[in-house]
Amino acid sequence: MHRKRFGVLVALGAASVVVLSACGSTDAQSGTPAPAAQETQQPKGGADPVAESNVDGVDLFRGTNKSSKADQSSGDKAPAAAAPEVKAKWVELRSAEAGGLDPAVVNGVGRTIYWFSDDPVGTKVSNCNGECEKQWPPVVVGNGGKVMFSGIKRENIGFIKRNDGRTQVTLGGRPLYLFAKDQQAGDIKGQNVGNKWFVVNPEGKRAAAPVQTTTPPAPASGNGKPATFVSFFTGKDFDDFSGNNFATGGGVTASCADLRGGFRSLTTDGAVKIWSEPGCKGKSAVVTDDVRDTAALGLPAGVKSYVRA
Repeated sequence: MHRKRFGVLVALGAASVVVLSACGSTDAQSGTPAPAAQETQQPKGGADPVAESNVDGVDLFRGTNKSSKADQSSGDKAPAAAAPEVKAKWVELRSAEAGGLDPAVVNGVGRTIYWFSDDPVGTKVSNCNGECEKQWPPVVVGNGGKVMFSGIKRENIGFIKRNDGRTQVTLGGRPLYLFAKDQQAGDIKGQNVGNKWFVVNPEGKRAAAPVQTTTPPAPASGNGKPATFVSFFTGKDFDDFSGNNFATGGGVTASCADLRGGFRSLTTDGAVKIWSEPGCKGKSAVVTDDVRDTAALGLPAGVKSYVRA
C-alpha cells in the first residue's frame, strides 16, 4: 500500500525543523553527555567530548557543562571564594527562559547574562571596568579554558581582551556580564538598569517576552549536513541538572538508536531524524539545529529513538 508523507516546516528558537508523520521503517563534533542525577545512558556510537573549535586559546563545546564533562568544582560552579583562575576555567551559555523573557541566555548555574549599551558592538571594547565591574562582573574565560553552548549558534560567540588582559566572552559582538544583585537562577534584577543594561538573547540582542501567535515562525537556517553527534536532555531547555534530569548521547549512524525514556531537548551538529517511539516509529521530525522543547514539534513525551538524516 502506498504510504503518504507530508512535511511542515517549523522553527524553534535556533532550531530548523521538518516535522513528518510516518511510521518507522559533518561539521565539528560536540560534547559527550554525562550523568546528572543518575547513570548516563550511552546509545551506539558514544565518544569523548570533542571541541567544536579553538579560538583565542579557548575550546568551544556544543552542550552543557555536564555533557561536556567540565570540572564541577570550577568555572560557573566554583565557590565564591575560589581563585579567579579557577572561576575562569569554563563558561556555559545556554538558551532558556529567565524572568519571563524567552529566549534569554543563562550560565552554568542558571544566572542571567546581560549586555551593556555603552559597549560599542563589534569593536572589541568593554566600557565596564573598575567600580563598574564589581556590580557587573564580566563573563571571562582563561587561556586553555572552555565555553559550552546550547541553543546558541557557534558563529555568534566571540571574545575580546579586557583592559586587564582577561578574555571576555561576547555574543553577537556584545561583551557579556552578570549582575551582582541577581541571587537565584532566573533573576533579572539587572534588566533595564539605567536604561543601559539588558538581558541578552542567543543572538546577542535584547531578550523579550515571547510573542503569542498561532502562526508557525519562519524556519531558521540550519546545518543540512548529516549529524555526527547528538546530545539529548530529559528536561527542556537542555536541563541536565535539576531534579532527576540527565543527559545522554553519542555518535549518529544510519542505524536506528533507541533511548530509554523520553528526552525533551537536544543539541546536534547536523541533521538528525528523531522519533516519538522506540524503533524509529511513530511521529518523527528532521532537525538540523538545537531544539529547546520537542513538544513544539508535536513530540510532547520527548524523543525515544533517532537516526542519521
